[in-house]
Amino acid sequence: MSDSNTESQWSRWSREAADRIERTEGTVAPPAGLPETEPAPDYHVWDTWPLRTRNGEIATIDGWQVLISLTAPADVTPGERHDIAEHRYFVSRDGSEWTDCGPVFGDDALGTRQWAGSALYDDGECYFYYTAAGDADSDDLTYTQRLAVGHGASIDTDGGKPTIEGSCTHEILLEPDGEWYETQAQSGEMTYTFRDPWFFEDPETGRTHLLFESNTPTASDDCGGQSDQQAFNGCVGLAVSPTGDPLDWEFRPPIFDSVCVNQEIERPHLVHREGRYYLFVSSHVDTFAPGLSGYDALYGFVADSLRGDYQPLNDSGLVLTNPASAPFQAYSWLAIAHGDELLVSGFLNYPDFDGVAIGELGSLSGEEQRQRFAGTLTPTLRLVLEADQTWVRGSLGHWEFPHSEQRLGNFDEDLSLPSTEFDPQPGLTQTESRREDGPFW
Repeated sequence: MSDSNTESQWSRWSREAADRIERTEGTVAPPAGLPETEPAPDYHVWDTWPLRTRNGEIATIDGWQVLISLTAPADVTPGERHDIAEHRYFVSRDGSEWTDCGPVFGDDALGTRQWAGSALYDDGECYFYYTAAGDADSDDLTYTQRLAVGHGASIDTDGGKPTIEGSCTHEILLEPDGEWYETQAQSGEMTYTFRDPWFFEDPETGRTHLLFESNTPTASDDCGGQSDQQAFNGCVGLAVSPTGDPLDWEFRPPIFDSVCVNQEIERPHLVHREGRYYLFVSSHVDTFAPGLSGYDALYGFVADSLRGDYQPLNDSGLVLTNPASAPFQAYSWLAIAHGDELLVSGFLNYPDFDGVAIGELGSLSGEEQRQRFAGTLTPTLRLVLEADQTWVRGSLGHWEFPHSEQRLGNFDEDLSLPSTEFDPQPGLTQTESRREDGPFW
């Protein structure tokens, strides 16, 4: 059976493919400890992305690189961090040792907090794409989500290390249309998603795109008419800029959905390699539809054009997941092309928690939750990518983001994990761990 949606114009992750998800030697990350030093010891750090050029490479400005991260003060609980998230930036000369330079935005950023996005450096100007979360006019905590941008600032290196100079002008770029992309009013009881804008310029066509995470309305006959499966309706949305202007966007239909399979496919991004398009998303163990099981993991798909038809990598879509001894070790991965390899980095989540469901942490005190949560970046993993197959072959240090000109050493020939790390049960979706409403973070 095809892994595409034959009833629509975009690709679909089939239940048949998702049913093949399993830990294998090539898809499991090694256990990871904490870094020896922390660039931001007073902050929780999670979703992270580099400042990039239009061609997708990590930008270097007078020899410096810039990372953007979601952050919150380390004295709040892990769950509370999402309610006060702000973007901070870090700079480095070698892509390894990073210095915290403070918030990206002032108090004028849109929403009550800013969630994940991407960052473009183009002709000396910065475009900081983000999710404007929350309604600033409400006294209550709300979950409104809009795609936004802060632009107009530049990177100044005159004082030695780079700083963001100039104030940003903030604009809402897109809000859900209700036709291809669900509005909050249309969404069900599970997590509402319209977020994570990712800039991508297609090297084949030169056209400028913005990918994002959303949910797509389902038809009455989707999933064989089974309403419990229809509630799981994640998608990768697409907008195009007719002129190439990074501020001018128009909706297009999704390029991919996970209807009947998964409700939340986060932080979509593309890697272009040898004329093919590799689409990557992160997803949680608790967002798989009834009858399916998966892991907190990076999932990937490949097509011959940006619009699809996307087929699952490694037969199921699973590219990278956590070891059985630490099934909630990491999350929110980003894959970046580096020569013939993929470099994959995420954030360390709960590296010493081996419970059935992450929601179990909610029964712990706030102090115990803070102690369990790592809130820093993982070691960067080196993956081989050949056609529709990937496998883990090596590892760099925590917080390592080498730019395209940096040469990497040989693969770790002795990289092998004990067979116990491939145990399929730890971290696998269970009935009691499947999400029926909003998540515990």
